[in-house]
Amino acid sequence: MDTFILLFDGLGTAMQPMNLMFALLGVMLGTAVGVMPGIGPALTVALLLPVSLSFGATGSMIMFAGIYYGGMYGGAISSILLNTPGETASIMTALEGNRMAKRGRGGKALGAAAFGSFFGGMFATLGLAIVAPFMVMVALSFGTAEYFALMVLSFMTVSAAFGGSMSRGLTALFIGLTIGIVGTDKLTGQVRLAFGIPEMSDNISIAIVAVGLFAIGETMYLASQHINHKTKAQAVSGSVWLNWSDFKRCIRPYIRGTGLGFLFGPLPTGGAEIPTFLSYTTEKRLATGEARREFDEGLGAIEGVAGPEAANNASAAGTLIPLLTLGLPTSATAAMMLAGFQQYGLQPGPLLFTNNAELVWGLVASLFIANLMLVVLNVPFIGIWVKLLTIPRPWLYAGILTFATLGIVGAQGSPFALVLLLGFGLIGFVMRRFGYPLAPALVGAILGPLAEEQLRRGLMINQGDWWFLLNSNIALTIYAIALLSIFGPRLWSFTRKAIWQNKGAHS
Repeated sequence: MDTFILLFDGLGTAMQPMNLMFALLGVMLGTAVGVMPGIGPALTVALLLPVSLSFGATGSMIMFAGIYYGGMYGGAISSILLNTPGETASIMTALEGNRMAKRGRGGKALGAAAFGSFFGGMFATLGLAIVAPFMVMVALSFGTAEYFALMVLSFMTVSAAFGGSMSRGLTALFIGLTIGIVGTDKLTGQVRLAFGIPEMSDNISIAIVAVGLFAIGETMYLASQHINHKTKAQAVSGSVWLNWSDFKRCIRPYIRGTGLGFLFGPLPTGGAEIPTFLSYTTEKRLATGEARREFDEGLGAIEGVAGPEAANNASAAGTLIPLLTLGLPTSATAAMMLAGFQQYGLQPGPLLFTNNAELVWGLVASLFIANLMLVVLNVPFIGIWVKLLTIPRPWLYAGILTFATLGIVGAQGSPFALVLLLGFGLIGFVMRRFGYPLAPALVGAILGPLAEEQLRRGLMINQGDWWFLLNSNIALTIYAIALLSIFGPRLWSFTRKAIWQNKGAHS
């Protein structure tokens, strides 16, 4: 009951005129960047980090969450009309959605995607409000050993979930950890890795790291890919409103997709790709009658759009559970939101719910409002968002680079900050060029100093005895989960291969 009282209080915060404006701005920007292939919500949040310093913590986080939700909505538009997912989580939507568009049912596909995103987002947000307090109760019992184990879990899972290999993820993590220790040691006052440069004796701003790696580096990488920008989108044909027959076909995929998205969102799997894939395969396997024929003949089944889109937005809400309660980011956009919290001196975790309850519950309540805004923006005004597909990409990339530079200049006011921005931008470009993920580097830069602080504090309390790290059953459980995140997928792959080989031998 207390949860709903707190949620009602948060609704009062979210309904304040300025916070409503930030929510509207966030969902509009999120939808816009979701529509445009290659420009995702993580890049957009990175771009706005320095600018949002003047918005206040509550307004900024509401805007960032709106961008996250809006990006999930917008990705379906380019997937259906262009067969080019704006977000990797929209890949499964493109399979059936584009087929429907080619057969003159693009409006129905867009309508199913919009209402599926609304359904998944609303019910998963309600789940977030219910589950989060229980996670906080568990986290309040954590000591230094448990918090350090949690940091290790974050490092390992993020490194395993992103990138093509564990070694690349760990290399990116090492780069981030190195960035995190630059500056003056808070305990000893010793300057580390400053190379005699006075400006580096202070800690490097996380905004510079985030904007450099994601906004500058990612944009340079996208611009270097020579993508064909003249692909023609399918016209929006037919009404986007679902009739009763369409809705009956969509309701069960909505429910199943929401469950899968909310279940996998908190897990360190790197985003919504796994739940959307599982949702699509589930709907294809369960299809009967007309839906079975449309799946088999490649005609475009509306169930293949409805389920993945519900899973897509439900996973976004699920991702916020470990982020808010434990400070554990399980997607690239969640890592950027973690950077947003830290630039205000806030560390997500159980203390955030006690010390900044107005912010947390205002943020959760704003997600309900953002979902309503997205339905209003997406269904009637779909034609306006389609126009964004015609923007020349060189103009877009030039605008991002200019805006990122101006944001850092306004926030930092230092020529050396621009040098650092360019340096991190080049690092980000090289990493993306050779297949190294950016999210582990950012997580290492943010959580590395916190992990060091917890470790050294624990050593001081236990008079230098390292065994305190293993004296907690909770910490041991967390370490086991971390090991499972590394070796689990490999063990599963090995087991599956052995089973197939065994079947082949018997056949």
